[in-house]
Amino acid sequence: MAPAVGLLEVGELGEEYSHPSLLKTMLITGVGLVVMAVVGFNIAFAPTINGVIGNPFYAPGFFLGGFSANATGLLSGVFWSMTPQYFGTGLATGTYFFFEAAFAIVTLALVGVIVLKKVKLEAFAIFSVVYFIVIWSLPAAWIWNPTGWLYSLGMRDFAGGLVVHGAAAAAGLAILVEVWLEEKKAGLKSAPVVPINVSPNWLTLAILLLWVGWFGFNPGSVLAFNSSAITVVVTTFLAAASSFISLFLVVYWKTRENPGLINMANGVLMGLIVITPVAGFVSPASAIILGLVSGPLFYAAEVWFGKRKWLSDPIGLLPGHLTGGIFGVLMIGVFAQNAFAAASGNPTVPDGLLFGGGVTALRQLGIETLGIVVVLIVVFVISFATIKIASEVLRGILTSPEMKKVGTLQSLD
Repeated sequence: MAPAVGLLEVGELGEEYSHPSLLKTMLITGVGLVVMAVVGFNIAFAPTINGVIGNPFYAPGFFLGGFSANATGLLSGVFWSMTPQYFGTGLATGTYFFFEAAFAIVTLALVGVIVLKKVKLEAFAIFSVVYFIVIWSLPAAWIWNPTGWLYSLGMRDFAGGLVVHGAAAAAGLAILVEVWLEEKKAGLKSAPVVPINVSPNWLTLAILLLWVGWFGFNPGSVLAFNSSAITVVVTTFLAAASSFISLFLVVYWKTRENPGLINMANGVLMGLIVITPVAGFVSPASAIILGLVSGPLFYAAEVWFGKRKWLSDPIGLLPGHLTGGIFGVLMIGVFAQNAFAAASGNPTVPDGLLFGGGVTALRQLGIETLGIVVVLIVVFVISFATIKIASEVLRGILTSPEMKKVGTLQSLD
């Protein structure tokens, strides 16, 4: 999925972006695997300290056990949270590590869609290390770790509407704010916009790869191959398809023109984003309804964010991942059905408001809202502090052609 995000950039912005985009993708993948193995995985998924941060010294420890052949759950046994006391799916440490490291890597790939022609590669490399140690791992520890404080309160986010999409958008927004502060300091009145230049073949390939990759993203979050995993495949596929249809209809209604490939891609993506946090909690019929709502939601968000002259977001990080991620998480309290949730390993998720959940559903909605607010604020603050420090170290993070006039370097192009 991470390379597919790179191909999505190439498909939307043009083939001249292939080198920087794919270089960035490889940087994210390499740094992500190493940093998650060294410490990030434990910070996110080891038993937490007071529900806040995973114990970095918990077995198998740093470097996934280092040189030890006896690291817990690596050659034999299961990871602690996969035992019957918790999730009960029996995954070994290595298996769970690869699954969650892939989540972390693709999440940073989403953050990175706003940096081409804007941010120095060195700055993004610094940001990526902190991202895998803290920025991604803390929300994961709070929500996906069974000892995390938000998980203990009852918050659920099936496959990452907040941990992946919402948090990625908050991190990207922090970078965009620093970019705009530096552009404004350089005397610019509005942010230089990276132009859209659709490359049809790459765009179509990218969205198909993402769509298929999402079957690991969502069904994989059941953490077992069972009937629920297949149901999640169905809900994921239906939401993406119905969102594609609804966005096409909305764009055609507004423009009376062929919506084109870019709206095809955005429609599919928005459906995938919205269904992600609820995919294991809802029926196929609910997935279609959510998909039909996703298209108009994306269109409205894109129009709104498009009016903000201080940011350049050509791939749609904010209208897609921020708006869709938050909306999808909130829909847990509306569309969830306990029978589907229990089958996916989440028996405490109550029926939503549309299925008679009443006060219990309202409580769930309140918990989800609390989690959204806390995670977005924390991720934004840490991300902004990180990119600000990188800016101080590198004497600015900007790399756009316009910044050459004020003496900045251009390294990510």
